[in-house]
Amino acid sequence: MTLHPALVLAAEQVQPVASAGRLVTAALVGIVALVLLITQFSLHPFLALTIGSLLVAGVAGLSMGDAVESFSDGFGSTAASVGTLIALGAMFGKLLADSGGADRLVDTIVSRSGPRTLPWAMAAVGALIGLPMFFEIGLVILMPVIFLVARRARVSLIAVGIPALAGLSAMHGLVPPHPGPLAAIGILDADLGITLVLGVLVSVPVVVLAGPLFAKVAARWVDVAPPALFESRVAAGTGTGVTDGSDGTDGSDGRNGGAGPADAPQGGPTHRPGFAATLCTVLLPVVLMMGKAVGDIAAAEGNPVRAALDFVGTPLVALLLSVLVAMVTLGTGSGMNRSGIMGSLETSLPAIAGIVLIVAAGGGFKQTLVDTGIGAMIAGGATGAGMSALLLGWLVAVAIRLATGSATVATVTAAGILVPLLPTLDPTQTSLLVLAIGAGSLFFSHVNDAGFWLVKEYFGLTVGQNIRTWSIMETIISVSGLVLVLLVDLVV
Repeated sequence: MTLHPALVLAAEQVQPVASAGRLVTAALVGIVALVLLITQFSLHPFLALTIGSLLVAGVAGLSMGDAVESFSDGFGSTAASVGTLIALGAMFGKLLADSGGADRLVDTIVSRSGPRTLPWAMAAVGALIGLPMFFEIGLVILMPVIFLVARRARVSLIAVGIPALAGLSAMHGLVPPHPGPLAAIGILDADLGITLVLGVLVSVPVVVLAGPLFAKVAARWVDVAPPALFESRVAAGTGTGVTDGSDGTDGSDGRNGGAGPADAPQGGPTHRPGFAATLCTVLLPVVLMMGKAVGDIAAAEGNPVRAALDFVGTPLVALLLSVLVAMVTLGTGSGMNRSGIMGSLETSLPAIAGIVLIVAAGGGFKQTLVDTGIGAMIAGGATGAGMSALLLGWLVAVAIRLATGSATVATVTAAGILVPLLPTLDPTQTSLLVLAIGAGSLFFSHVNDAGFWLVKEYFGLTVGQNIRTWSIMETIISVSGLVLVLLVDLVV
């Protein structure tokens, strides 16, 4: 997908506020300030994006009144379009964790897998948990399971850990309703249904390559026995710590959400929901949003079936319906009472306040780039160079990811920079641009990424071992994701 010359005409609709040299300087000052504030001064990305946006506007020559208005407009529109979706996604994920539904999925899949299929099962577990949950929450839930499976199968922690982390990470970077992809969709005005379908299509081979296949190599490079963490869980229940309830028990093993009636908190779960109900609930928002995309393709406009699919497949409605269904299938289905369900929903929101602010500030940064004319200048330069918009999006996201360590910051900043490249792209190409940016945002996690240290400490690895496993896995996801996006672009 090469930029069309008509982009030059579209870019001219936004009049630059200064000369090209001054705009280049403004862009560089803003991005360098953003990187330094996050990496050197440990400033929260929300504050860094806000300051960076005002710096860009000031250096470009925009009045401070116009700079504040520009940032506020972008912040408000992004918060309105993406913030509600992130909140609903957090509620859904918290219910899945608190009810024991996540445990039910994990235990059922893993307990029915043999030694040879365990890495593949762990990749599936990571992907399923990764669909509705933020990366950090999914990581905390998966770690005890990874340790447990490694001990039971007597294999290296890396052999089963890398596949699970690959599934989790790929969903985080490529598939909505995660904050990064959702933010890029909102900023680039991409079709969520199409992006979701293509994201799942791309993520499956990516997970296979970076998960079970790479794990075979990584386990030879780094052979680590599972640490003693969660040791008490191995001795619980059946002696393996993994049961799907088929032995007549409720599958409880003492973990969060899987507690038995004797130790259940007030209003909390007394047993775990069924596997089928949990799986259908997890897949519900995906099915609803995919249904909208299929309806838009297969049915004529005005068709009542298409109208119904468009309504229930709208991201806000799909996630709202999914939360309401989860309250019954996961909440009531696990024995939680009304106060327990409401408590779970309420406690889900404080944890994602920072994410919402970062995403919204990224929208403000984007609007500043557009209003100063910097975006139009970038579009004109890319057009003259004949560079693929997908490759450019990936490269920009990679640069910001390496500099800041944050996949979300890389996604929202890169999407904002590339907004002026959109006028001649069709909906499918715009969705592919979202995926290219998402793939770039995962490139080579290293010492400035919180996820790097989480994995290192949980797995008990040295920095070098973590780079040879986790960092390379992230790079494989990023590069293979770009390659697959480019291949899809050739055939659609």
